[in-house]
Amino acid sequence: MVVFSKPTIADFPLIINCKSTTLCPGIPIVDLSKPDAKQFVVKSCEEYGFFKVVNHGVPIELISRLENEAVMFFSFPLSEKQKGGPPDPFGYGNKSIGPNGDVGWIEYLLLTANQELNSQKLTTIFGKYPEKLCSALNDYVSAMKKMACELLELMADGLSMKPRNFFSKLLMDEQSDSVFRLNNYPPCQELQASNGKNMIGFGEHTDPQIISVLRSNNTSGLQISLRNGSWISVPPDANSFFINVGDSLQVMTNGRFKSVRHRVLANSSKSRVSMIYFGGPPLNEKIAPFPSLMEGKESLYKEFTWLEYKKSAYKSRLGDNRLCQFERMFEAS
Repeated sequence: MVVFSKPTIADFPLIINCKSTTLCPGIPIVDLSKPDAKQFVVKSCEEYGFFKVVNHGVPIELISRLENEAVMFFSFPLSEKQKGGPPDPFGYGNKSIGPNGDVGWIEYLLLTANQELNSQKLTTIFGKYPEKLCSALNDYVSAMKKMACELLELMADGLSMKPRNFFSKLLMDEQSDSVFRLNNYPPCQELQASNGKNMIGFGEHTDPQIISVLRSNNTSGLQISLRNGSWISVPPDANSFFINVGDSLQVMTNGRFKSVRHRVLANSSKSRVSMIYFGGPPLNEKIAPFPSLMEGKESLYKEFTWLEYKKSAYKSRLGDNRLCQFERMFEAS
């Protein structure tokens, strides 16, 4: 059983339930077994910045191994888990999200995609090398990286980009700054008496990287924001993956793809466990629109390196529009 350190519902942000915020059966679905998958990928990125992937080829056993290890880790006493924290930014975190005051009904383990660095951090927590967890983690991250690259190449194909590995090579680079999160949103029984309000598990935000690959158990909570500003709940599906367009991909497509604003609400009765791979470029990589996608138009964004954007994002609050200071419309004429 997961126990937080004496939290009260008053310590966390709440939102009022909205009748228009409902389960949406129309979440775009991309079937990777179909030859026309690239068209659906591009359309989904343009209209939602988000889609579900089915027939992905990732073995269920590989997914279950890591989920079981994650559930076991989060069941440890808080004092044991806190040996891996506070996050620096990597490590174990509880309720606090980032360094700027954001909080949520969540505990998490933030790791790099680097096996050696993860082994060192996890050994600190466990007091010895956790072979089963590290093995499950390494296999899962490798599979997510492969899927992310496949999707990015489908995007490039659908956009008629040459070379087709323009996006994926950034994740394949040895210096790729990719990260991985294990999130646990414990049940919050106090919500049952909260008069129609929901507690924030993870506040609304966009992902700063190129692409995010999310998988969770069968507990609801994930919501995405549509272009009109309304929020829709994403039906959970433990056998599929959900893809977020990140801020960096929005810039590289000159705004053709939009990074999706999303959030997670706490559940009153069931834990939600999620596993997310964030595919990022090398720190010194210059982020700018791909020339053939500008269609004779000016770039909407100033060129910046991933390190510059990462530093800027780290100084911001979750809900901030991190890209606004890099948009050209804000340049002095």
